[in-house]
Amino acid sequence: MPYTYEYPRPALTVDCVIFGLDESNKLKILLIQRALEPFKGDWALPGGFVDMEEDLEAAALRELEEETGVRDVFIEQLYTFGQPERDPRGRVVSVAYYALVNLAEHPVHASSDADHVEWFELDQLPQLAFDHDRIVELAITRLRGKVRYQPIGFELLPEQFTLSQLQKLYETILGVEELNKRNFRKRILDMGILQEAGKQEGVAHRPAILYRFDKAKYEQLVQERYENLIKRGVDFEV
Repeated sequence: MPYTYEYPRPALTVDCVIFGLDESNKLKILLIQRALEPFKGDWALPGGFVDMEEDLEAAALRELEEETGVRDVFIEQLYTFGQPERDPRGRVVSVAYYALVNLAEHPVHASSDADHVEWFELDQLPQLAFDHDRIVELAITRLRGKVRYQPIGFELLPEQFTLSQLQKLYETILGVEELNKRNFRKRILDMGILQEAGKQEGVAHRPAILYRFDKAKYEQLVQERYENLIKRGVDFEV
């Protein structure tokens, strides 16, 4: 016999903060222009309601693909937003996710309940619907915090890249003018997560060494870090 709840239940949605890097090394966020009320015509994060039999991450990936055409990306849970008045349709709780993608590898097109889809630079974001400005702000803070202790952002680069490109990416994410070149390169190379992939070709200047990201080595280092934390009795979130 199925159990019937006697208490009202809030609706559940997912929202996606998708970061991308353009050819001029400017960090951007993917937004949709809403085709439906509430906030029809306003810009918002891709997202929508979770189906009753649907996993949260699966819902986020489905909504992202339906509204923007972006698919096959790794998303990470960001935070849960549940302020009572955040959605004029009623009591709606949203679980936000974020991801980093290479713009060249993910062409976008509007569909589902989105009129338009567009990449916006971080310092040129329009006014956003719901509480999506708060979600974006937290996603940027999380990204900048994470990059300080864990190598990330390789999804934003081509398969083969120079250390200068990687440093520029970090400077863009952190919002700083310039990192110390020597210290940055030593720290990155000492991690052992880069593999040499040859040298640049067809350039007028001295060709720089090309690198590729060693995903297996990176995952090994992350696992070792977690195991060391467990041995030390440190509480942490996975």
